[in-house]
Amino acid sequence: MAIYEKMINEAVGATKAVFSVIKAKRGGEFKLTDCKPYVDAVNKMVAAEGQSQEVIDLHVKSVNAHYDILTSLTDTIRPEDDPFVEHYQTPPILEILYDEYPGFKDSMDKFIAAIADNQALVGRESVRRYGGMYGLTCVVDFGYSCGSVPNMVNQILKDLDIPLDHKHTIISSKSWGMNTSYGIGAAFRAALEAGETVGDAEAAEVKQFQYIYSEPVEAQAKLMDTHNLGGHGPHTSFDTRKYMAAYKETMKPVVLAALKAGVHAANIVTVPAYCVGDIGHHIAQSAFNMFKDDMVFGIYESVMGVFENTLRRGLEQGAYKNPYNVLSVATGAPACATAYILWQDSFTAPMVVDLFNTRFHNYAVMNPKRGEADELHNADFIDILSRGERILDIKPIGKGGKVGGVEVDLSPIDNHEVVMNPQRYTYPACAITQRFAALMSMSDFPCYLTPECTTATLMTNIIALDPTKPGSPLRGCKDCAITKLNKRNVPMVKGIGAGKKGYCQFDVAI
Repeated sequence: MAIYEKMINEAVGATKAVFSVIKAKRGGEFKLTDCKPYVDAVNKMVAAEGQSQEVIDLHVKSVNAHYDILTSLTDTIRPEDDPFVEHYQTPPILEILYDEYPGFKDSMDKFIAAIADNQALVGRESVRRYGGMYGLTCVVDFGYSCGSVPNMVNQILKDLDIPLDHKHTIISSKSWGMNTSYGIGAAFRAALEAGETVGDAEAAEVKQFQYIYSEPVEAQAKLMDTHNLGGHGPHTSFDTRKYMAAYKETMKPVVLAALKAGVHAANIVTVPAYCVGDIGHHIAQSAFNMFKDDMVFGIYESVMGVFENTLRRGLEQGAYKNPYNVLSVATGAPACATAYILWQDSFTAPMVVDLFNTRFHNYAVMNPKRGEADELHNADFIDILSRGERILDIKPIGKGGKVGGVEVDLSPIDNHEVVMNPQRYTYPACAITQRFAALMSMSDFPCYLTPECTTATLMTNIIALDPTKPGSPLRGCKDCAITKLNKRNVPMVKGIGAGKKGYCQFDVAI
């Protein structure tokens, strides 16, 4: 049980550090130094017996490097730039591996060539995304879902004649690792909307997708030079090239130590990136603005209570038999809590999935120039609700309010002064939609409902227990919420949509 208690303490510590900053600072002006409590919490992570110190170092030293470099370059980050702060780590690390991981650059060159050889595949996936064929998608999904980067990369890699370890590293670098901010289909869409032919747009997509692997650092810098989020122009908060140069220099000895210790390169490209996002993104001006609303913050606060109480209940009951049980409860309990809040206003997960699916298709029609990532968090949100409702619902329809055999403690919601008194935040006699409205506010930013720092901390612990095995991407069916409405016309393999026609690729995942 000691390892499970350690994992929970570290995950709860990091998660509550983020929560505490937001509670104290919401509605105020963001400064990067506001993130120091999260850094302090991460610095308490240690390697337990049987864990790789080098994996823990990849996490802890990346967070410290990120914080130190950012604070040396700027004192704040504007909201339009904050989504990308966790995309500056994998590109430098990939370039270190090109120089230091034997044979990997040759394999990457073969993969880059294979992208061009698979131009028809690249074009098909771009067309399907552009036209909304897949419905609501998460282009940067951490699994092999339809319309995602890992899905397409998997299809290109699966028959490529390179070492399997290199395949795993390449696909990890654009799943849980974040090699640039690019999502497939963006160059295709831009070219098509600029008046170019479909063939030219397809060629532009191939060229751009090759570029993010051939020159990761400069590709990311140029993406930031040209991004125009919300019509507010390119990245201005800090010099991205200076950041990546400093990060590469700082992290090189950490990467080399991990390689020497036998840590799988797939984990080396993953662990350092996924843990830094709370600095300047989840703790950020956008978050401080969103949480000004008392009901929105009340939902966050009550869900965090459910999260911690249920994790510790599982520990007391001896429910954890392996580290993944901890991860399942850590993500499942807040998902269940979110669905429970949805039910308070008599909405259900299918209602919201239907609403978001209908809106997506109208959104695609009204916004042909839309960003490839526009709907990704809506996809995450309905997945949270769908999973949460399965846990919450009565047996045999659902799990009877239990995840991993642990009863979810919903009392922090039932006892929350704000969440359970919506009449104080609207026309009092008709307060039947306020909690739903607050959930809709979080549907564009659901990273606080199943917090990413929780998953990052737990996954680092899991990877540290088995450092030679790739920890990402998810090799399992996500049971994506959108597929409940938009069925895939493909054969079924072991209950999972097969990849033989280029849809969900889990069954042929490398």
